Amino acid sequence: MKLKDKYKRLIDYFAENNPNASSELAYGSPFQLLVAVVLSAQCTDKRVNMVTPKLFERYGSAETMSQSSVDEILALIKSISYPNSKAKHLSEMSKMIVAEFGGEVPRTMEELQRLPGVGRKTANVMMAVAFGQPAMPVDTHVFRVAARIGLVENAKTPLDTELQLTEHIPAKWLSTAHHWLLLHGRYICTAHNPHCTECGIREICDDFKKTKG
Repeated sequence: MKLKDKYKRLIDYFAENNPNASSELAYGSPFQLLVAVVLSAQCTDKRVNMVTPKLFERYGSAETMSQSSVDEILALIKSISYPNSKAKHLSEMSKMIVAEFGGEVPRTMEELQRLPGVGRKTANVMMAVAFGQPAMPVDTHVFRVAARIGLVENAKTPLDTELQLTEHIPAKWLSTAHHWLLLHGRYICTAHNPHCTECGIREICDDFKKTKG
């Protein structure tokens, strides 16, 4: 199967079966989404969603969080992975947003990546989810699924994967496709013992052909 046909089959399948795929993180504003994404690094969305209601009740904006201490933030996120570093990042991030961006989350990749604790993946999530721009955040799920299916070739880093996916997926589907691949990796194409019998795109999957062929 040609690569373009593989991408077409993937898009056709998910466009029919999950056209409105979206983030499973709970948030009420771009700032709250940013906080949730920072917290979600190497942590489940389910755990983050258990922590953020109390956090957002107390610190629902960059301004209110910027006035808190690291220890106060830490007390509310201590059940999250790497709470100490994340509390420090949230404190510094909120202060920078207030000081340099008037309390509003910046809307460019360059400015987002200046924020403490915000790397390329998190910045891409903000562009795609908060601001509705074509973007392809690559987390561990997207990285794994893209390689397994054979959507990318010799992609050694998340950036390699991002660039190849962006080249082949039309802009109108790009941000949604991020959620397609992420959710597929989270629930079907799992890291261990993937549920191939439940997979609707297994006929285009290189790994399935290798293991079952």
